[in-house]
Amino acid sequence: MGNDLKVLARAAKQRLKSDFWKDCKKNFNENASGARERGVSEIKVKSSLKGKVISAIRGEKEDEFYLRVKAMLDAEGEVSDAIGRLTDRAYYETLTYEEKQRYTFELSNRYLAALAKYRKEKELSALTGE
Repeated sequence: MGNDLKVLARAAKQRLKSDFWKDCKKNFNENASGARERGVSEIKVKSSLKGKVISAIRGEKEDEFYLRVKAMLDAEGEVSDAIGRLTDRAYYETLTYEEKQRYTFELSNRYLAALAKYRKEKELSALTGE
């Protein structure tokens, strides 16, 4: 636990040294004023930016599955066979009937969550003009 605390403290100190918070505030204010000028909800923009800052502080990275979904959506948009394209065929063939059903159901849920995240990102980028 002591080492974890030291790592967190070191990361916080590094954020202070690198003007992380100054840059965050500048980005936050620019996007909020840009949203205001375009008649877009400032609250929505601020909420999304807050989520990005929290993710950056936690060191969270986008997972590989989301990046695959994002690449597919960027290249071809929403397709009717998305679940089939995302299925790991080699793994799928080793499963029993019940396991295949569970795998497909879980894959579908992950896809829907990734699709919602993708849409939210696209909406935010349209709002902020990024």
